[in-house]
Amino acid sequence: MKNIKNSIGLIIILSIFVGCSDVVEFDPHDEYAVTEIDYLQTESDYQTMAVSCYTPSQWLNGVMVIGDIASDNAVAGGENASDVLTLQNIDDYDYQLLANNSTLEDLWKSAYEGVNRTNYLISYKDVNLLGDSVDFDGKEALYGEVRFLRAYYYFNLTKMFGDVPLFTNGKLGLSDFGTLERAPQADVYAQIETDLLDAISVLPTTASQQGRITKYAAQALLGKVYLYQEKFDLAAPMLENVVNGPFSLISDYDSIFLLENENGPESVYEVQYSNGSPYYNWSGQTRGQGNYAVQQCGVRGFSGTADMPYNPGWSTNLPTQDLAAAFEDGDQRKDATCFDVAAYAAANPALEVTFQVAPFKNTDLYNKKYLPRKGQTSGQVELNYENNQRIIRYADVLLMAAEANLRGTSGSATKAQTYLDMVRDRAFGDEDHRVTATVQAVWNERRLELGMEGDRFFDLVRTGQAATVLGSGYSTATNGVFAIPQREIDISGLTQNDGY
Repeated sequence: MKNIKNSIGLIIILSIFVGCSDVVEFDPHDEYAVTEIDYLQTESDYQTMAVSCYTPSQWLNGVMVIGDIASDNAVAGGENASDVLTLQNIDDYDYQLLANNSTLEDLWKSAYEGVNRTNYLISYKDVNLLGDSVDFDGKEALYGEVRFLRAYYYFNLTKMFGDVPLFTNGKLGLSDFGTLERAPQADVYAQIETDLLDAISVLPTTASQQGRITKYAAQALLGKVYLYQEKFDLAAPMLENVVNGPFSLISDYDSIFLLENENGPESVYEVQYSNGSPYYNWSGQTRGQGNYAVQQCGVRGFSGTADMPYNPGWSTNLPTQDLAAAFEDGDQRKDATCFDVAAYAAANPALEVTFQVAPFKNTDLYNKKYLPRKGQTSGQVELNYENNQRIIRYADVLLMAAEANLRGTSGSATKAQTYLDMVRDRAFGDEDHRVTATVQAVWNERRLELGMEGDRFFDLVRTGQAATVLGSGYSTATNGVFAIPQREIDISGLTQNDGY
């Protein structure tokens, strides 16, 4: 701001022109062409700010990486024991180090940035900063998207950290530091439910633009939220709205994750990425310059002839042999999930494939679903992969609906069997591999169907299987949640989770 000199002469001059009781106010337009008060005066302003509410969802793909590395599905991998140390700490259950884990801190900040943005826009739904109402066709639906996003950010926060600060009125300012306390997880879930129910009431069933959130996405997320709270009799009918929607299972499982099949018939909700700009910034590598998780999955030193479709990567987030062994013979999901690079090289001698074995925690396997591919980046190859992150697929909904029907008091075992059969029939390409739909069978199927998509650890925690499956390294004292970032404790006075 401009400095006003404290001089008697200036005071006298001002008193002559404005009177002693008047106040000379700084007009920010003196220094900036556009200020906060200029926003939200047109439909375009609202649309632009709604898009900005989507942006932090791109920064959260690390949640999916952690969801497998913290489980029996994957190991951190990398170049050596100090490479991607934050993921190594999570992989090794180094609980004393996790409060200062920069990846966890970044995910916390990213989710709350999303909360801040959505809160801000919601607070000016009816009137803008000038007190004017700006009405336009589709405004209610637009706010359905924003409420979904706020629910999505809070869902990621509470499933990772448990009790978290909960605020819905505007964005936080400097004066708010130290005033917020952690809200009980039940209160966070209640707000998530409210937002999603509001979103469902106004969202369309068909997206106005590819990648936009629909009523089905909100119903699927709400069904998942109910499932996490063991509200099975609410989850089942909510999920069946989506089961009976316009979605279908793609026969070729491997093709689901290809760039050309983004937002396909199996997609309920995806986080959108693009590489239209060659811009890149290594200091902000997780900030949506493309899907950063793709580069992490790649094979180190991977190369071959011009016809070989893959780019090299960093050999992190490696599937375990335990995951590979869980698949039955004939299950197409195994090769589509666990990429055996040595077998690929042997089967394609004309490609003259070379690669470097993962130097640390080598499993001989890589995450096939998000292997980096040629021609899908711009600018900086490591940062700008445009492949979307698949968040909720139709198969996920079918398995959640099956579980809810089996665990609820009013569910249908027949429906559960049908939904499980649909998933397994696609996996094997026949009806000969069906199994009886029990709760455990559905849980087992979730591991196979959603392997390396980030659900495994959270599924183990919510179903009470974590201690048994993960063994002695996993501490039940943590209650399956991660450490609150120490910086938040130091700055805001928050309490720490148990076990850290």
